[in-house]
Amino acid sequence: MRAETFIAHRLYFESATRQRTSRPAIRVALAGIIIGVAVMVITLCVVIGFKRTITQQVAFFGAHIQLTNFDNNSTYELQPIVVTDSLVRALQRIPSVERAQPFLTKPGIIKTADQFQGIILKAADSWQSFEPYLLEGHLPESEQQVLLSRTLSRQLCLATGDDVFCYFVGETVRVRKWQVAGIYATGFEEADSRFVLATPKAIRRLNGWRDNQASGIEIYLSDLARLDEAADQVWYMTANRLDEDGNALYSQTLEQLNPQIFAWLDLLDMNVVVILLLMMAVSGFNIVSGLIILILESVRLIGTLKALGANNRFVRRIFITEAVMLIGKGMGWGNIVGLGLTAVQNFTHLIPLDASTYYVSYVPVAFPWGAIVLLNAGVLLVSFLILLAPSGIATRISPARVMRYE
Repeated sequence: MRAETFIAHRLYFESATRQRTSRPAIRVALAGIIIGVAVMVITLCVVIGFKRTITQQVAFFGAHIQLTNFDNNSTYELQPIVVTDSLVRALQRIPSVERAQPFLTKPGIIKTADQFQGIILKAADSWQSFEPYLLEGHLPESEQQVLLSRTLSRQLCLATGDDVFCYFVGETVRVRKWQVAGIYATGFEEADSRFVLATPKAIRRLNGWRDNQASGIEIYLSDLARLDEAADQVWYMTANRLDEDGNALYSQTLEQLNPQIFAWLDLLDMNVVVILLLMMAVSGFNIVSGLIILILESVRLIGTLKALGANNRFVRRIFITEAVMLIGKGMGWGNIVGLGLTAVQNFTHLIPLDASTYYVSYVPVAFPWGAIVLLNAGVLLVSFLILLAPSGIATRISPARVMRYE
């Protein structure tokens, strides 16, 4: 162990060497570092968790990439495309594509004796991914059954097994009587309040479509980080391709389909930067004040060491090492507090949110370990750079002056 490290270790771990007047100030500085690091860790976990959860829920109803008719407008009354097995297999061979499946949508109005609500009737080849969100009943098994959300069932006072009438407006008004097969809840209130799930056969019969026609193809990815890459490959594969009916194909990503939601999520990145800078400034102030206190209470030691021949670099290293120990302790406890509170929220959902405003009913969190490690490395690096200036105070202390006042 180097001499300056040994001295710094003794100064830090032997409380008897510290003056009573400096202990509260050191504790305040330590508490400031702990709070700053904890807030930064919690901010990172909450914002990344929030963005991941919202993205997953939006994709749950809209997929990561949608392939539709080029002539479509921005409604759910989509012009059909012809979906072939060869096209679906080709899409599934794209790296990072987990699955591709045709989907169908139809806007309508659901009505009971005293209530009505606009809905989007949606169908896909497989609804197995919805099974974890089933609260009661089962998935639609025939074209006479639909799956209703808990939000709509409460608004319309419907339960599993009840009959419901749906109206569809076109050249004529068509009415369909269906039975509620089950109730689901994804927690994404904006989608839950609109979507009613049915079988593909039911929507094809409503639209008068053939068995190989659909509103489009939903493409789900296994790695969302490769969204742009996969979207480019889908575009190159389908941009100049016409289906059997001569329809041009058009692909859109999740962000293009929901620009308002992702624009809002992008604003969170600015909030994170502001919070991290503020907390870094608070922690930096506490680090500087703590180091100055450590130096001022060790004036006699500095004078003695210089009188014995120690140079300025040696003295400076002592107090930088001691301050780094203080920062390390603060960062350690800050991470424990921040990750501990995040874990409590993750398992208990203790802090609620208004789902109609924030799209989720509780504060979602994540544990982005790579980002947390980078955050700690950044805090340690910035803290070390901050220490360089105030540590210079120790070099200005003259042993002659110290001896004179002693």
